[in-house]
Order: sequence, then C-alpha cells, then structure tokens
Amino acid sequence: MEGVFNVSNNKVGFWILTALVVGNMVGSGIFMLPRSLAEVSSPAGSVLAWAITGFGVLMLALVFGNLALRKPELNGGPQIYAKELFPNSPVLSVLSGFMSSWGYWVGNVAGFVAVITTFSSYLSTFIPAMKSSAVWFSIGTLDIKTGNALNFIVCSLLLWATHALALRGIEGAGKMNLIATATKVIGFMLFIIIALFTFQEANIGPFAAPHVNEDGQTVGLLSQVNSAAVVTLWAFIGVESAMVFAARARRKQDVKRATIVGLLMALVLYVGISILTMGLLPGEQLIHSQNPLVDAMTAVLGPIGGYLLAALGLVSLIGSTIGWVLLSAEVPYEAAKQGVFLRPFRSVNSKGMPKLSLWISNALGQLLIFSTISGSISQAFDFIIAIATLAYLVPYLISALYQLRLVITGDGYRPGERRHWDGLIAVLATIYSAWVIYAGTADWKTFWFGVLMIASGIIFYPLLLRQLRSKA
Repeated sequence: MEGVFNVSNNKVGFWILTALVVGNMVGSGIFMLPRSLAEVSSPAGSVLAWAITGFGVLMLALVFGNLALRKPELNGGPQIYAKELFPNSPVLSVLSGFMSSWGYWVGNVAGFVAVITTFSSYLSTFIPAMKSSAVWFSIGTLDIKTGNALNFIVCSLLLWATHALALRGIEGAGKMNLIATATKVIGFMLFIIIALFTFQEANIGPFAAPHVNEDGQTVGLLSQVNSAAVVTLWAFIGVESAMVFAARARRKQDVKRATIVGLLMALVLYVGISILTMGLLPGEQLIHSQNPLVDAMTAVLGPIGGYLLAALGLVSLIGSTIGWVLLSAEVPYEAAKQGVFLRPFRSVNSKGMPKLSLWISNALGQLLIFSTISGSISQAFDFIIAIATLAYLVPYLISALYQLRLVITGDGYRPGERRHWDGLIAVLATIYSAWVIYAGTADWKTFWFGVLMIASGIIFYPLLLRQLRSKA
C-alpha cells in the first residue's frame, strides 16, 4: 500500500494526484447526467457530444501537463498563468493574476458547497426525516422546517470534519480521497457491467432519431450535439486538479500523467454510464427521473439496487468533498506564494497545510450552507453557482493562451527544440476554451454577472498593492 499511497514529506505521488483528478471530476454530476442528456439529445447526439467534449478537454489536459513541465515554478492551478500574459507590465501582471485567482477561488468554494448539499440529498434516502416539511421552529417570519434544519446540520458536520482532516496534512486527506475514489470507480464499473448484461435496446429507441424538445419542436442532430456538448462540459470541471497541487507532487511528470490518466478514467465512466442508462429506463421515465442511476438499478435489481447506488453516491460525494476543499484552500495559498494574492494566505501549520486559507475558505462555505435553511436563499445560491461558471472556464482559456505564447516565443523550450505539436494543441485548446465560455455562460445576463463576481475582488486589490510596496 505504501507504493500506492506514495506520500512523504508533504509530497504526493501519481496515484493520489490521479485520485484528486478523478474524485473531483466524478462527483455529483454523474448521477444526473443521463437524464440531462436524454432531455436534449438522441443517443447519437450524446455520443458525438462526448467525442467533441472529450477531445477538447484532452487538448486542455495536454496543455496543463505541458505547462507543469515547461514552467514548474508556476504552481497553483490554471488561473496562475494570467500574471504571465503581461510580462512587460508589472501592474497588469499582478492585477490579472489576482483577479483570475480570486474568481477561481470563489467559484471553487461555491462548487464544494454544491457537492456537500448534494451529499445531504443522497443521505435523505436513508434518513427520511431529512425530507420532512414539518415546521420545527420559527424565527420571526422565517419557518425553519425539520428537513431543512437536519440538512444544514449534516452539511455543516461534513464540511468541518473535512476541514479537520485537511488540517492534519495532505497525507491523511490524500489517502482518504484515494480510498473513496477507488471505491467509486469500482462501484461505477460494476454498474457498467450490470448495465451491459441488462441493456434493453427497445428503451433506447432509434440511435439517430430526431429529438423532440419540451416545446414539441423537432431538433436536428447538429443542434442536439451543441446542446449535449454544453451538458457534458460540466463533467470535466476539475480536470486541472493535479495541476493545482503541482507544488506538492513528488515528480512534475506525475502531474501530466495523472491529468491524462484521470481524464481517461473519468471519460470511460461518464460515457459508459450516460449511454447505458438510456437502455435501462424508458425514455420518458429517464427524462422525468430525479435519481436516474438509482431508478435504473432499482429497475434491474429491485429496491436493494437503489440503496446500493445511494450508498455509492455518498462515498463518491465524500471523496469529492475532500478533493474540492483541499483544492479550494490550495488556490489562494499558491497564488499568495506567487505574489498575486494577500500575503497572510501563505501561512501554513506544522503539517504544511495552508491553515488560514482553509479556515477562510470553509468559513465562506459555511455561510453558503445557510442556503439549506430557506428555499428562497437556496434559489439565490443556485444563481451564484450559475454565475460562478465563468470563474471555472476563464482559467482554461488563460492556460491555452499562455501555452500558445510559450510556443511562439520559445520560452521554456531548448534552442532548436520542436514545438509545432505543442502549438497545434494550444490552438485547438484555445478554440475549445473560447467556445465553452460562449456556450457555457448561456446568456449575456449570466455572463456579465459572472464578470462582476470575478471583478468583486477588486476591493481587496489595494491591500495586495500595499503589501507588495511594503515588501519592496
């Protein structure tokens, strides 16, 4: 087991880095993806969307891995390259690095809270009281329902238990995440095997049939692919996880290997589960299912199958919570070390963990968890998640552009070293990243609110400048 865990002196090896990639990518989304795809496309549209999205994200993964090797001194995630896009302007360099890191950090905090609240939802399968709408007590005009209060307690306990685990060091948290990720991969592979033997072709219908949307209009294959590609995009958020922890990697080569292997493992799970589930449930039932994987296993194995899938969901979400909490704290910590975030975030405890970053990130997460108390607050939180989308996607484009800059200037390459393949990959990754920003932000309102969320960090920028001047 020592070779698998491969952790020493706060450094992590290939398997733990891979587990962070797979664990963060394969979280709550995998349980709802079959329904989301069935709503917008035929099986043919879904397969083509997976092919396009998989190829685009593979280009990004190759960019991430190459940058980790070419620029090993730049750690902390894809957003950190923003400061390198303006090498001749110190002001623009610091400003872009800070704003990109700020937006990416806030987006990650909102993201791990979404994972935690989904965990609570799956736990309610075993604790029906968590769904109770009975009023427990009232505060003024606000009625606190029993189910909402229990969800708040469960979410808070999971958050701070993960916080305590993280403070004890990357070793324990990394091993726990590896165990949870291995369990979910084995569980989902068993799901795929069972689905292969129980697949009903009659449920899936014609492979390339025209799709009818909710307005009763027939949607062509190309439109289906576009809609489905936007859905599949969210499956790949987290592919950069190994890159964020590059400073803690034993070998820089492991960052690239873990990113590629983790991506391919997640792709197999996502494609297999999303396509095979279409053959386990009739189309109408799948589209209206609140828990498609649970319903699929219940249809095949009976109630015990549903409970097993719910239990697998809990394990999956615990692993994802660990990974995302670690990642959220690492982002401002590494940015502060690079001089583009507030200096106090560089502080670490005796285990080498970013203590202040963990405390502030999780305190912000706790504030967002209050969304479980009130339905109206919950709707506001859903909106925050929607506009945080831009904070995830912009760093992908920044990384691709920075890789393109290195290829053009030759920075990071030996004299005479060929770089045309890296250039082609950078161009393809740039095109894909620009497209997902356009498609993923849905409308101009979401886009501009996302920009405002990223720009909100400007109020702390003068503090950063003051610290930099005092250091000089």
